[in-house]
Amino acid sequence: MAKEFELNEVEVWDGNYAASQALRQAQVDVVAAYPITPSTPIVEGYGSYVANGYIDGEFVMVESEHGAMSGCVGASAAGGRVATATSSQGFALMTEVLYQASGMRLPIVLTVVNRALASPLNVRGDHSDMYLGRDSGWIQLDAFNPQEAYDLTLCAFRIGEHLDVRLPVMVHQDGFTTSHKAQNVTPLKDDVAYKFVGDYVPVNDMLDFSRPVTHGAQTEEDWHFEHKARQHKALMDSRTVIDEVLSEFKSLTGREYNRVESYYMEDAEVAIVALGSSVETAALAAKQLREEEGIKAGVVAPRCFRPFPYDLIRETLDRPTLKAVCCMDKSAPGGAMGALFNEVSAAAYTTASRPMITNYIYGLGGRDFAVEEAKRIFKEQKAHADAGHITTPIQQFSGVRGPRLGFFETRRG
Repeated sequence: MAKEFELNEVEVWDGNYAASQALRQAQVDVVAAYPITPSTPIVEGYGSYVANGYIDGEFVMVESEHGAMSGCVGASAAGGRVATATSSQGFALMTEVLYQASGMRLPIVLTVVNRALASPLNVRGDHSDMYLGRDSGWIQLDAFNPQEAYDLTLCAFRIGEHLDVRLPVMVHQDGFTTSHKAQNVTPLKDDVAYKFVGDYVPVNDMLDFSRPVTHGAQTEEDWHFEHKARQHKALMDSRTVIDEVLSEFKSLTGREYNRVESYYMEDAEVAIVALGSSVETAALAAKQLREEEGIKAGVVAPRCFRPFPYDLIRETLDRPTLKAVCCMDKSAPGGAMGALFNEVSAAAYTTASRPMITNYIYGLGGRDFAVEEAKRIFKEQKAHADAGHITTPIQQFSGVRGPRLGFFETRRG
């Protein structure tokens, strides 16, 4: 007999609505927010739930995204379950306070609807803001579709609030491609979702007058190093908790998530490594190439961008069949190789197989990434594999108009 799970009927939700429903079911105490496209419906939804009595919480409108995260820091330090949402320029303005939240070990949940950073101004989705936050000390989870935006937001509360973690968590989804795309979503029942998240347990809250604490203390060379080392250790140790929470969520719902997802990698000769909604496009392209042309293509997708799953990426890429890998970076590299390329290359360098790795910059400002383009990239990797060396510039721009842009020519001999 198939196991029955505590699920509601299938709904049709976009990614923003899915995330807002997760905030409602988690019974978030405070959302401090400043609206910005394309994440506005998340906090707008929470505000409507408060206004209509579905949540006994507080929706605080502030003057900027810097003020939004500052309000979240204060509310979390006071002992509340806290969340907010932002995108792009708002995320950039928030960045200063992101470091405050993580350094103070406050388990705030931030739903980030990824969008390009200006200039020029653009409201469409790429991963510029995701990459901007990668060194801020937050756990970063990546949703590929609305169902995952809902599921991972619920998991984020469990992970960040765990007493062995106590760190803030971001849940990313692609602007418009996920946030505004309606798909089937199967939510948990309200009571089941809240039971999974659990009651909030304050730690070192400012309103516990029986045990006074200091938040935001100043440390110089005497203790700053030790503080940051312990913070980093907590972030790295959170890997165990993330795995445990995702495993428990699978038991509850039947939906499985891993810190690194892989598709068709068992015998893959060529692979794409990507983030976000592009993963589903690449996986479909790999499936079709296998069926139509016999090209053994696979896809690797880091679900947990921070802490970066170095060991799991290395394990996934360390297979004798794999010859060529393309790392897809959906962010302007700013005069360097893409951030995902750099991290995946570091992991692959320590493998026995040492596959060839190239870097594609793609999808900037919301430029579409189609199945046919994914197939072309796979075929280019196959050409590298057949030749035994990289046959193109190591870094290329995919889908840009005009002359084909490539950098860092390969040298042989």
